[in-house]
Amino acid sequence: MSSTTGPPPPGPRWDGAATCFSVFSSVAERLELCLFDAAGREERVDLERNGDIWSTRVVGVGPGQRYGFRATGPGRCDAAKLLVDPYAGAISGALTWGDELLAPGVDSAAHVPRSVVANPFFDWEGSRPPRVPWTETVIYEAHVKGLTMTHPQVPVHERGTYRALHHPAVIEHLKALGVTTVELLPVHHFVSEQHLAPLELTNYWGYNTLGFFAPHADYAVGGDGDQVGEFKGMVRELHRAGLEVVLDVVYNHTAEGGHRGPTLSLRGLDDAAYYRFEDGDPARPVNWSGTGNTLNVDHPAALRLVLDSMRHWVTEAHVDGFRFDLATVLAREHGRFDRGAAFFDAIYQDPVLSQVKLIAEPWDVGPDGYQVGGFPPGWSEWNGRYRDTVRDLWRGRPGTVPGFAASLAGSADLFGQRGRGPTASVNFVTAHDGFTLADLYSYDHKHNDANGEGNRDGTDDNRSWNCGVEGPSGDPAVASLRARQRRNQLATLFLAQGVPMLLAGDELGNGQGGNNNAYCQDNALGWLDWDEADEQLTRFTTRVAEFRATHAVLRRDRWATGHPDPGTGAVDMAWYSPAGTSMSEHEWRDPDVHAVSVLLDHRALASGAPSAGGSTGGSAGGSAGGSAAGSGAGAGEEGSSVLLVFNAGDSRLLCRIPPGARPLRWRKVIDTAEHSERVRRYRSGDRLRLEAFSVAALVGE
Repeated sequence: MSSTTGPPPPGPRWDGAATCFSVFSSVAERLELCLFDAAGREERVDLERNGDIWSTRVVGVGPGQRYGFRATGPGRCDAAKLLVDPYAGAISGALTWGDELLAPGVDSAAHVPRSVVANPFFDWEGSRPPRVPWTETVIYEAHVKGLTMTHPQVPVHERGTYRALHHPAVIEHLKALGVTTVELLPVHHFVSEQHLAPLELTNYWGYNTLGFFAPHADYAVGGDGDQVGEFKGMVRELHRAGLEVVLDVVYNHTAEGGHRGPTLSLRGLDDAAYYRFEDGDPARPVNWSGTGNTLNVDHPAALRLVLDSMRHWVTEAHVDGFRFDLATVLAREHGRFDRGAAFFDAIYQDPVLSQVKLIAEPWDVGPDGYQVGGFPPGWSEWNGRYRDTVRDLWRGRPGTVPGFAASLAGSADLFGQRGRGPTASVNFVTAHDGFTLADLYSYDHKHNDANGEGNRDGTDDNRSWNCGVEGPSGDPAVASLRARQRRNQLATLFLAQGVPMLLAGDELGNGQGGNNNAYCQDNALGWLDWDEADEQLTRFTTRVAEFRATHAVLRRDRWATGHPDPGTGAVDMAWYSPAGTSMSEHEWRDPDVHAVSVLLDHRALASGAPSAGGSTGGSAGGSAGGSAAGSGAGAGEEGSSVLLVFNAGDSRLLCRIPPGARPLRWRKVIDTAEHSERVRRYRSGDRLRLEAFSVAALVGE
């Protein structure tokens, strides 16, 4: 297909009368389009080359057409292998494992899914993205299927689907929790790994992508063929409810695995362009992802694939942002992480992608792979240090208070440089990978035997505490302590500066039997258990989320100084010992200190005074990085100061409300050691009884 204006962009494009198919390969000697009819019969059409783009236009072919490619040439170009179009808008059928996928020269078509020409038309009915400011954002990390598979109010035939996700009962639950942004585990079309088949397990989480443009077909009520429209319908209805949709995307590797893996798509088109190899040796793939292959975004074709995919999901499916799995892989140039990488530059100048939420998982398994705090302005990051620090604090580890204070204040020491603010930190204590909150206080050790790997998979660095008994316990004292610890973590999450991320099910008390790597458990172990939901814990989560939403001092967007405000004399963030005195240098350094209070003075917030860079907990002045200006709230809005008191020790304390603290009158509205929601009132200088392992939040009157 010749053109005087250059080759068409990659991907299938239907113009109403015909479909143009276009694909990249710099090494193929011949490329064929394979069209499949309803009976599975294959018709082949040669593509014409224009530079490194191969294309053809086929009249009479439109949405619903099944197709694939076959490439002839050097390396992994093998005409016997049917290839999925990397730009396919939908994918149909299952991948079935067999020697045909691996053996050169053996036809694989019977085992490979088909690419599908997707219908580009959809009625958005006037819905618009909510565009929630970062300061107001509360993220809920959820699995499309697992969230609703046991939900009693969702019709059985809809459970586990895109449609179930916007059922009124689900939306009501999310809104009650104060959720603004649903972060979905991978929905790009994915397949299961070969080693899971004989174990009768499947890839449940979805971190094994086959198609970067196609929504996963198994999540559609109507089955294969309806996934595009149902995904868009989900986004439309969540937007109508004021909820954003962020996608967890896996651009660091693909389902083709290591060099002995199957030839399914990119590998058969241009192995060296799309993947990284040591010294160009195809038998030595770079493995920064830990999965045997790494996408080569140094190459223009691979970088274009990633950026085109992102734009597709924003412009065509209206998603609100992305969470990047192993994001440091995408920012490596010449093998090293580079905050000035081409990937960052391309997004920064893109008028579409620069306007959506960008969240990094800021680590991979390559050299210098842990890069928390290293991403450029405009990015937020999963704060792994927050997770580790607060877990250590609440399991009673010595010397954790300074790090805890810094984390509670937004981690200015990590994110306070290069023009970033507290919302660069996405705070979480649990995520899909690791223990759930319920398991965090029920198990000291992982119990992953169901995964079929001899309990060798999954991390051993859980920083958990079983509260004295491994696994389920009928001891009322153990049950009470576990329940309080779960409330402590939820309170800490919602009371911290930064962006809170709640793992779906933590508010229900959902557990996984101590499995900290349930990636292959597409069953009751991996799904949320709505039937056994802890309603008391759900109510508490709702209360503390509402508390955050109604107090601007908890949602600041600039770093604190810990110094008096020039206009009011108020200190934006001041730290106190249980005695009610400012934390001394000795107290910050004392490893046996397990309790601390912090006063967030609304007067400094309301003044709107600018602040310098943040300071961290443990400084001689006893201040910690927080923020001094609000989240868009005008002066006097949400105008209450807040005093937070933390006791992570194993003994009851009498903590003095700082004498002279303004205002002089306080009311306690949250106490993780009390089931009662009764409000208690105090004056500055009064003593507050705080049980072992508990949190209290007081509001100034």
